[in-house]
Amino acid sequence: MSIQVNLEDLILRNARAEEAEAIWSIIKQAIDKRKEEGSNQWQDGYPNLGVIQGDIELGYGYVHVDANGEVYGYLALIFEIEPAYEIIEGKWLSDQPYGVVHRIAVSQANYVKGQASKMLKEVEELCKERQVYSLRVDTNFDNVGMLRVFEKLGYTYCGEVYFRGGARRAYEKVLN
Repeated sequence: MSIQVNLEDLILRNARAEEAEAIWSIIKQAIDKRKEEGSNQWQDGYPNLGVIQGDIELGYGYVHVDANGEVYGYLALIFEIEPAYEIIEGKWLSDQPYGVVHRIAVSQANYVKGQASKMLKEVEELCKERQVYSLRVDTNFDNVGMLRVFEKLGYTYCGEVYFRGGARRAYEKVLN
C-alpha cells in the first residue's frame, strides 16, 4: 500500500508494457465496483488484460502516476474514428476530428477524489497539443459517477451510441 498522494501530484503519461498488470488490477477494481453498484457494465469479460495490453501496444493507454511511478488510474485515448460513433441516435456537436476516451478507471485501493476529472482535463490538453479540438466519450446509463464527471466538465449529451449490443450515453466537448 502506498502513501496517499495529492491530486496535484499525479501526472498523465503513456502507459508502459510492464504496467499492464497494475492497470489490470485497477480495471478489476472498477469491474467489481460496477457490479456492487448493480450495473451490468464491464460484467461480460470486457475489458480484460488483453484489451489493456493492446491499448498499450497501439499507444492508446495512459496512466495517472505519482512521482514514484505507482499507477493510480488508467484510460485509453484514441485519435482514430470510433466506428460505434458513426451512427448516433442524436447528433454530435461537431464534424471535426476528435479524440475518444474509453476505459477510464481509477484505483479504489488508493482512491484520490477528483482523479477522473483531472485525467479528462489532462486529456483535453493532449488533444489541443495535437490540434484536435473535440473530445467524445460514452458511458452506461447507470454509471452515475462518470455521468457526474461529464456534466461537471462541460460535456454535452449528444444521444445514444451502441457498443457490443448495448446503448450508451454519448457526450462531446468542443475544446477551446
